[in-house]
Amino acid sequence: MLIDIRARILYNNIMEDFNKSFNKIKEKIESLYPNFKVEPHNGGIRISGEAEDYNDILTAGNLAVDKVNSRGVINDVVLKNHEYKPMRLPEVKDNSLEGAKPDVLIIGGGIVGTAIMRELSRFNLDILLIEKEYDLATAQSSRNDGMIHAGIDLKPTSKKLHYNMRGNALYDTLSKELDVPIRRVGQYVLFTGRLQKLIYPFIKSRSRKNKTSIKFLSKEKIRAKFPSTKLNYGGIFCYKAGIVSPYLMTVRLAESAVINGAKLSLNTACLEIENNGESVVSVLTNRGRIFPKVLINASGVWSDKIAEQAGDRFFTIHPRRGTEAVLDKKAGVVTNSVIGRFAFTGKSHTKGGGIIRTIDENILLGPTATESPDREDEDTRREELQVLFKKHGEVTPLLDPRQVITYFAGTRAASYEEEFIVERSPVIKNLIQSAGIQSPGVTAAPAIAEDIAKFTLQALNLEKSAVLKDNFVANLTTPPRVNELSLEERDALIKQNPDYGIIICRCEEISKGEIIDAINSPIPCHTLDGLKRRIRTGMGRCQGGFCAPLITKIIAEQTGVSILEVEKKGGGKILFEKTK
Repeated sequence: MLIDIRARILYNNIMEDFNKSFNKIKEKIESLYPNFKVEPHNGGIRISGEAEDYNDILTAGNLAVDKVNSRGVINDVVLKNHEYKPMRLPEVKDNSLEGAKPDVLIIGGGIVGTAIMRELSRFNLDILLIEKEYDLATAQSSRNDGMIHAGIDLKPTSKKLHYNMRGNALYDTLSKELDVPIRRVGQYVLFTGRLQKLIYPFIKSRSRKNKTSIKFLSKEKIRAKFPSTKLNYGGIFCYKAGIVSPYLMTVRLAESAVINGAKLSLNTACLEIENNGESVVSVLTNRGRIFPKVLINASGVWSDKIAEQAGDRFFTIHPRRGTEAVLDKKAGVVTNSVIGRFAFTGKSHTKGGGIIRTIDENILLGPTATESPDREDEDTRREELQVLFKKHGEVTPLLDPRQVITYFAGTRAASYEEEFIVERSPVIKNLIQSAGIQSPGVTAAPAIAEDIAKFTLQALNLEKSAVLKDNFVANLTTPPRVNELSLEERDALIKQNPDYGIIICRCEEISKGEIIDAINSPIPCHTLDGLKRRIRTGMGRCQGGFCAPLITKIIAEQTGVSILEVEKKGGGKILFEKTK
């Protein structure tokens, strides 16, 4: 009885604080936007109505943030006269998953979803991951800069920092186990003004709180390191920063999970979730209805929509598009590390990205950050690329737009709280959410997976009785990379299999044998873009201009289909029959 009274008093106090905060927020928003409706909803604050300007929607959402008293912001204000792009859906429809009853169903095949999949594959569980796209890592997990973040710019009390630092520490082991190379190159952050060095004591204090190592660099040291820079004011060096191929890591995490018994279904979209107010009952897909014991929401920019269907939406994803440019390897003389700019950004959520020497020796510029009403806005804009060169031209004049070999854009899954959501739902007992995962999501993914696995075992009532597999295979055995072998090693390999002596992709020096290995890997790959993410065919200077026809032919031969049926990516064929 005493416990019940204390719980009631605590609940009443929480609600009193929430109501006071809510009333202030409601008054502020409705004074600016009288046509918006503000109301409490599911422990958070819901805004609804219509707006002429998308910036008004964003402003109202930001005004509704209360990290202390509210679960989150549910922003349902719609933009007038804007035709929202619907979710991309696969063309395939069948009943291959009808009636499936996995212990765990994961929605989302990005780096977080596949890291969760691998972590759970350590246990004797029936695990299924569904991904609506034709391959893994097609969205945020391939459309980012591939940094392993040092954590200097994160708030000491944030979930982002917690998961970033734990994830950073896990990458050395992951790299060895999954045979995915990383490099601890560190990060240079250049001051952009003379007076910024005066706040170095504050930066040093932040580094101690965040448990990350930095050192001060005088303007003389900056000049010695970057002789041509216009930003000759000094800076800092962050030791723990590194680089990785985010899409290769995503694929390897999934391959490891599949080898250890987990199941993967690509071209599989969540269309509808049935819940009874207490639990998720079923998930309808284009391949049948699934009945999971536990549902894990790792669906990126669609995670708030999935949460709503599952019965516990308390946040909103407002997509933030980022554009990046990839330069030829000849531009690698610019840096062998990561260069960023120190700037007071106010309410901005970017410093314009950085200059990064990627794990594959290209130079990458970006990303930018532009708010977009559409969740899969992957269009590139000339003006955004121009911004990148103008901004980073101050760091070094060695950057030349003529060295750009490709460019891309992607959307980040930002919530209004700008914080990671990693939790077991207090409303729907078998729902676990990993949402709002933007930068530094690549770094944080393995650490997020550890906690999601714990929540999953709790939801399955296996927290104390879960059985680890005796035969869990931690280390992946991966096929040879010809361009990394000595002449003697190549000679021995070619004698075993002559296909490794036939170079198909000349820019990246990828052999026919490697292409065949990737096509027939634990997660078979039958598209040109899928092969790019695994072995980098078509990622060199010519961007597939020479090798694409040869690769198309190899895919057709290995899969037994007509060359006319080979796809660049899901739903996109390379060749088309002539129309009459």
